[in-house]
Amino acid sequence: MSRLVLIDGSSYLFRAFHALPPLTNAAGEPTGALFGVVNMLRSTLKDKPDYVAFVLDASGPTFRDAMYPQYKANRPPMPEELRAQVQPMRQIVEALGFPLLCVEGVEADDVIGTLAVQAAQQGMDVTISTGDKDFAQLVRPGIALINTMSGSRMDSVETVMEKFGVRPDQIVDFLALMGDTVDNVPGVEKCGPKTAAKWLGEYGTLDAIMAGADGIKGKIGENLRAALPRLPLNRDLVTIKTDVALEGGPDTLAMRERHVEQLRELYARYGFHQALKELDGGAAPAGVAETEPGRARGTGRVSAPSSRATEAVDPALSAPGEYETILEPAQLLAWIARLQAADEFAFDSETNSLDPMQADLVGLSFSVEPGKAAYLPLAHDYPGAPAQLDRRLTLQQLAPLFADAGKKKLGQHGKYDLHVLRRHGVDVHGYRDDTMLESFVLNSGSGRHDMDSLAKRCLGYETIKYEQVAGKGAKQIPFSQVALDDATRYAAEDADITLRLHRVQAPRLAAEAGLEQVYRDIEMPLVPVLASIEANGVSVDVDELRRQSADLSKRMLAAQQQATELAGRSFNLDSPKQLQALLFDELKLPVLVKTPTGQPSTNEEALEAIADQHELPRVILEYRGLAKLRSTYTDKLPDMVNAQTGRVHTSYHQAGAATGRLSSTDPNLQNIPIRTDDGRRIRRAFIAPPGRKLVACDYSQIELRIMAHLSEDPGLVRAFESGADVHKATAAEVFGRKLEDVTGNERRAAKAINFGLMYGMSAFGLARQLGIARGEAQDYIALYFSRYPGVRDFMERTRQQARERGYVETVFGRRLYLEYINQGTQAQRAGAERAAINAPMQGTAADIIKRAMISVDAWLADHRERALMILQVHDELVFEVDADFVPTLLDQATGLMSAAAQLSVPLVVDSGVGQNWDEAH
Repeated sequence: MSRLVLIDGSSYLFRAFHALPPLTNAAGEPTGALFGVVNMLRSTLKDKPDYVAFVLDASGPTFRDAMYPQYKANRPPMPEELRAQVQPMRQIVEALGFPLLCVEGVEADDVIGTLAVQAAQQGMDVTISTGDKDFAQLVRPGIALINTMSGSRMDSVETVMEKFGVRPDQIVDFLALMGDTVDNVPGVEKCGPKTAAKWLGEYGTLDAIMAGADGIKGKIGENLRAALPRLPLNRDLVTIKTDVALEGGPDTLAMRERHVEQLRELYARYGFHQALKELDGGAAPAGVAETEPGRARGTGRVSAPSSRATEAVDPALSAPGEYETILEPAQLLAWIARLQAADEFAFDSETNSLDPMQADLVGLSFSVEPGKAAYLPLAHDYPGAPAQLDRRLTLQQLAPLFADAGKKKLGQHGKYDLHVLRRHGVDVHGYRDDTMLESFVLNSGSGRHDMDSLAKRCLGYETIKYEQVAGKGAKQIPFSQVALDDATRYAAEDADITLRLHRVQAPRLAAEAGLEQVYRDIEMPLVPVLASIEANGVSVDVDELRRQSADLSKRMLAAQQQATELAGRSFNLDSPKQLQALLFDELKLPVLVKTPTGQPSTNEEALEAIADQHELPRVILEYRGLAKLRSTYTDKLPDMVNAQTGRVHTSYHQAGAATGRLSSTDPNLQNIPIRTDDGRRIRRAFIAPPGRKLVACDYSQIELRIMAHLSEDPGLVRAFESGADVHKATAAEVFGRKLEDVTGNERRAAKAINFGLMYGMSAFGLARQLGIARGEAQDYIALYFSRYPGVRDFMERTRQQARERGYVETVFGRRLYLEYINQGTQAQRAGAERAAINAPMQGTAADIIKRAMISVDAWLADHRERALMILQVHDELVFEVDADFVPTLLDQATGLMSAAAQLSVPLVVDSGVGQNWDEAH
């Protein structure tokens, strides 16, 4: 059967432009969209279709514009960076030999639809290469859709139903109901895909829905009835024509002869090195990207080392894998021998819970070479499940292998797996590499660092999703109930893809000595340290938390009553809509902050902005603060006590904040307010057991000290070296006072400037914070820079370096790439400049405390019975210590923390001791 591939060039051009980073060639010409389209074309050529067409929208109006003058009226003009790539794209398409079609008066969709239907009627097998959902209406026997960017395919009623919840023949009605904001086709207000699919499931067709509109209740029914006059037009607008008059049919679309010299010239000009090597009969090394990745659009300056789109890799790393299920003792022994003989192996665990402190091990997977992996099921218990190897005995056989520190292991977010194996009696040593952390160190801001995202981005591989084997929603089954064939396909792939990702990312890290050092010396050694802290957990006083919850509830009720009195009527304090009407329509308070849709905002910033004009916003803010503390901590923490350990175990995330800062969840300990009495009360509920104390060690003003080190400003360095109150010293400099004459307000202003500058605070922001005029705030900043010119020079130097490099670095070489430093809107560029100044300080502070944790943990190895590291929050470490061991711990921990970095100013560590966290802080 002949095969026809129809390429939706217009769709891919725009998608590639928005999916890829701002790439340029050596001459500074934009190449991002071009790069994506060329990769897609090369992929199409490898499939060797019999017939193919690259279809673009023609310029000028179409028949839809005549039907509806507002059609696509809200589309912005094509960005200049994209417009510059259209003509070279056409040149490459034609030089490759692809028939290129543009038909005036219709859209590319209509040309494709016509050719697809004609070809299917002639018995051809048709594939439409697109990312446009509208084409789902064409799916039928002989016509399939493939999205080459995601790898997804729709080729049957079932696949369309799975994606949209409706059949292909219902897609037009589905789209008519929802409308299309991109094409400016207004649908039924508030009717999203779920509602549209529900109605079509009940009524069958748009006509039937319209006929039964009076029977649809509620606001959505009103919206439907209001939209009835325009729905027939919607249907016409979203229907792809399949009867366009074309000069030739599908059988005229054979590939033309390619123009090699023209291709060579174009590939060389735009930096497509892999394509150039293929053209000349060679092949690029595995993991080598097509262009110099991530050059900032229009600047020619190097930015990120990897893009958000798929990079060129060894085809072997993108091919389907071969997987084995281990059910027999002989198979297990053979795999243990393979693992022992390998230089390194990837592993992954399958469990019945996302909580590593409670999860039961269901199975393990292993891989020693790309494309080869095995799944070892240990606890699948569905009816009829095959007999599996005994979990306890099997883990005993595997334990020596995992305990061997000389045997390199790797994983993806392996800290979870370390927890699970430890709880099942298997200690893991030699955990050498983690693909999540490799990606994070290479470019923390490049997107998500989960395995599915990395597989798509780095390998062009679409992984099997958990929902595909276990179902979703209320019908989702635990992994122990997943059939072994499906479980093997899913679990073995995890280990296989982890190994493949490592083979791609490790060379990229090795090529960047500074990043490799951050990865090897900071991030990887920290994994077992964090696992240990999480496993240690912390004791909480449940009775104290319940007393606090009761008190917060009383105060919330009082705040509600006060708000009712101030408003003169009752209203729901938790309803933004009711608040909006009350504050801005009834009380006529000014709208100072708006939502992205232009509506008056009632968020915290908006209420703070008007709190000086009426008492009600302040009461609402108080109510929200109390409610958040109760729901997040005092109500929730008692339920988070682990039944087995009697303690609360948070989870720390290394690949969260782009600057390298750790974050925590379940519970989030970073957000407990420490400047309010209520926040400190919550800390009182974190307690030491009898005979022990809590010790808190906290870096003093670490980011300001890093600012002094990086700026080398003599005045700021001198202030820290003298050991004086740095904010008071700053005030003395700025306001020309003797240190002893500085007033409290002057110190407060100096503190606001010190910290505000690090976060890019403007004169407007400083004025608002201090409650002074903007001009006065600007004078403060000017005085500050006149006294600390090194800080001003550092800030300007950092901005300039960021523009030239596309990134900034910490003292230890961690990078933060700044996507908008040379492009985007003025607001985006300003935000990137603020990040450029702040990131070296925040990132260095993060690196320092991570280095400290590694050093302190190593010292604690010989004192585990006497002291535990139990919490890390911002710049603070918290320990649980035998009462008589406190002096030793204080001496060692503060010393090691102070020695975690050699700065030009002292690293000072404050410490405290108490029976609870608040006392110790």
